[in-house]
Amino acid sequence: MADLTPIPFDILATRLFSDLAAGKGALDLPNHLFYSGRSDLDLSMSFPGGPVSTPFGPAAGPHTQLAQNIVLAWLCGGRFMELKTVQVMDELKIVRPCIDMQTVGFNVEWSQELKLDQSLEEYVKASMLVEMLKADGLAVGHAETVFDMSVGYDLAGISSPPIRAFLSGLMDARTTVERLRAQIPDALARFRDLPFRTCISDTLTLSTFHGCPPDEIEAIASFLLRDMGLNVVVKLNPTLLGRETLFEILHDRLGYTDLIVPDSAFAGDPSWADMVGIITRLGDLAAQQGRDFGVKFCNTLLVKNYKSFFPAVESNMYMSGQPLHLLAMALVRKFRAEFGDRYRVSFSAGINEQNFADAVALSLKPVTVCSDLLKAGGYGRGAAYLTALEARMTETGAHTLDEFVIKAFGHGEAALDGLGLPSVRVDACRAALQNGGDLAAAAGEAFPAWVSACVLRNTDTYVVRALDDPRYTRAKHDPAPLKLKKQLAMFDCVNCNKCISVCPNNANLVLAIEPGTYSTGRLVPSAAGWSVETTDPIEFRKPWQIGNFIDACNECGNCEVICPENRSPCLIKPRFFGSLAAWQAAPTRDGYALVRDGETLTMFARVEGKELRLEHTPGAKLRYVGEGFDIRVDLDDPLGSVEGQADAAVDLRQLRLMELLRLAVIDAEASNYVKTALEMAESCATS
Repeated sequence: MADLTPIPFDILATRLFSDLAAGKGALDLPNHLFYSGRSDLDLSMSFPGGPVSTPFGPAAGPHTQLAQNIVLAWLCGGRFMELKTVQVMDELKIVRPCIDMQTVGFNVEWSQELKLDQSLEEYVKASMLVEMLKADGLAVGHAETVFDMSVGYDLAGISSPPIRAFLSGLMDARTTVERLRAQIPDALARFRDLPFRTCISDTLTLSTFHGCPPDEIEAIASFLLRDMGLNVVVKLNPTLLGRETLFEILHDRLGYTDLIVPDSAFAGDPSWADMVGIITRLGDLAAQQGRDFGVKFCNTLLVKNYKSFFPAVESNMYMSGQPLHLLAMALVRKFRAEFGDRYRVSFSAGINEQNFADAVALSLKPVTVCSDLLKAGGYGRGAAYLTALEARMTETGAHTLDEFVIKAFGHGEAALDGLGLPSVRVDACRAALQNGGDLAAAAGEAFPAWVSACVLRNTDTYVVRALDDPRYTRAKHDPAPLKLKKQLAMFDCVNCNKCISVCPNNANLVLAIEPGTYSTGRLVPSAAGWSVETTDPIEFRKPWQIGNFIDACNECGNCEVICPENRSPCLIKPRFFGSLAAWQAAPTRDGYALVRDGETLTMFARVEGKELRLEHTPGAKLRYVGEGFDIRVDLDDPLGSVEGQADAAVDLRQLRLMELLRLAVIDAEASNYVKTALEMAESCATS
């Protein structure tokens, strides 16, 4: 299984801003997918952690574990970052593959893969990079961002010294910020004096995973509110609908009869009556502590694993995507029927470009996304959500999110009834609705109540419509990605680049190898000297090739699901380590590492378990070293140039491939973490 190796701050920052300066987008994300906002619309929302410029962001999960993930989400308009859930057990061995987005979403992943101190540093790195992007002029007026912590899963773990230290380290990150500030490279010295945020987060979403008892949930949230001084959102489970309602929606309405929810999912979770009491008491406690309290719908749904894609050792899996959307929306409706608009409600379940604006119109803020960002296009899908919201706001004549709530479903006038407003105020509100006037000014002090009344009406309207919407049924769910009758090879795939966009960790990369035929051969030593045997040449037909940056790859399996060919790109394509140390620490994994020492660039390789080395020094022959041989050779004239010793014939095929890959990684137009690290090493050596 892959072990993630975070990208050093200086390398990540250098690549990010080098890409931007060169007009290449950023981290393989094209410029046209950046979100910059519109001056005539205010998509901002308030949150305890500060202002948030859009109600959109990535959910706790694969898109918020590493700093580069969070940066990519920010570039696409994410302004609410729900950080990946951490727990005290930080040496987990998660089975692989763990994500299946073939149709709806399934996963067997649940917590962070990094050590707690690594997670802390990744989140601080991400916050600093966002501040640097803002200082560089990106998304001016639409850049305010909140980082939201996420922890699980029991009181003993969450109240333990390691988790306390993690929480405190994000609430006051001065030490980490100053250490990272010193790592900002000279080329980015303009950012060294920025007033970086030191309270990275003082808000937290509690992941009450399946089987967490009611009293445990309340005890954890109470500890976080009272002892840690945090603003808290409690994420709730879809089983709160109850067995009968859940199956009526999932099986009868939607047709997902193959999804079996085990009895244990209901047995261990709180009942609705339990949760009503918990929420009421926690809301009162938060008010006493001067903190904010809310709920989130919802966690994934535990179902039995019937897929051969996941290892058989996993008896259960977790469902997300389109069917979860309706289960979660039914819970929102049930919750608001109980509590009205008293508590903040955030949302994450089956969100996509088509339903994002509707969710915002229910005043679900923030709305976070995971499953849809794992489909073709990846992070780049995010800006389309906000563009769709802007279009709906323009269509309704709304300029703020609260105005959009009032106008989105046409309940603005009806919602005025029952507010007890003077007739002159009601007339002013109606006139503002009809004439495009300022609704907040027209309603005055009654504006929040007007918004709340529309929230409740909108919720009922949307949920009724959604439950009858055929696009959420099994018959209409997203089709499985097209699969060709072709096995994926190391080179010359279909060049669709989907594996690059769908990787949450930005781990797959483009390699520019000129199409053509390249000679190989075998050099044979003898007492009389060297001879050469002809072997089949290497042929590259496609305009580019695909590689994998192994340090950032956790072999989640998403690129395998999305790839039109069969097998996993992250395992089949050439794999590059970020350092020689990382390569040496993985003796059972094939791949390459490049090291610069003065003018010499050395490429270490492990191919089918055998170690090879290529040394390139300008003006000199290539040095090629492996078990039983150490030669120097010019590939354009191997027989006429070879020198050195060999115990047996030396196949030049791997040497040719290594040289082509070396050149591709350092190509003048290339942008990848390996090249950035090499350039920085060269710069340090010559300075």
